[in-house]
Amino acid sequence: MNLKIVVLAKQVPDTRNVGKDAMTAEGTVNRAALPAIFNPEDLNALEQALRLKEQNPGSTVGILTMGPPRAAEIIRQGLYRGADTGWLLTDRLFAGADTLATSYALATAIKKIGGVDIVIGGRQAIDGDTAQVGPQVAEKLGLSQVTYAEEILKCEDGKLTIRRHIDGGVETVEAPMPIVITVNGSAAPCRPCNAKLVMKYKHATAPMERTPGMPYAELYEERPYLTLNQWSVADVDGDPQQCGLSGSPTKVKAVQNIVFQAKECKRLSAADADIEGMVKELLSEKIIG
Repeated sequence: MNLKIVVLAKQVPDTRNVGKDAMTAEGTVNRAALPAIFNPEDLNALEQALRLKEQNPGSTVGILTMGPPRAAEIIRQGLYRGADTGWLLTDRLFAGADTLATSYALATAIKKIGGVDIVIGGRQAIDGDTAQVGPQVAEKLGLSQVTYAEEILKCEDGKLTIRRHIDGGVETVEAPMPIVITVNGSAAPCRPCNAKLVMKYKHATAPMERTPGMPYAELYEERPYLTLNQWSVADVDGDPQQCGLSGSPTKVKAVQNIVFQAKECKRLSAADADIEGMVKELLSEKIIG
């Protein structure tokens, strides 16, 4: 069975290893101070997509991401692991999107791609932790959805058998294609980059990444596969009023300034006064309670 699979992936700041410059004075994430990485659970989703491709010869896997031009690195990372193509949604009109506007943009892109059997992505991104985009995409496309997936067990007769994580255990469900799946972090980790594919795609770029006089410019005419698909709002026939900040009903009412310090610790004795002081500090900082 030939499957057309689209993996939803996001480039995120690495919030797992933060330093003293990780937060701005306004209490927001300082993205410029943190390295940009492939969202971890999206890598879990990519692995499931690549396994389906191997089990169903003739299938294709594409990476769909939204962000500034540098987010094309996510597509390259997917190609290095076995994906066939990718699409970068980049436009100033996409900027400032909340989950509603993001899911709208992704859904319009999936409609433009057309003929998609499986849309799969991570449960949530580490820079938001909302777990809303996948289900919203499914609703906008009118597709079945399975969330918290750990493994796609079987694909036959137009249906997928999926094991999903639930509180207290797991359950196995069957759902028809086309379908949207979100993958839990407890799923199998993604395979490493393939050396041959790295050599093949290391010069792959989106048009907006290119600069005059850049090396290997002649390769883009000789090898069309090195030009990554780059789409704007107009390219996906999107409504600008539903994209980016214009399409984002989420309003920030207040920001609490939280400054992380790397590798800091406090040493406490077993004295009641020390324990009581720590509890009061945690309560005052709203870390507990």
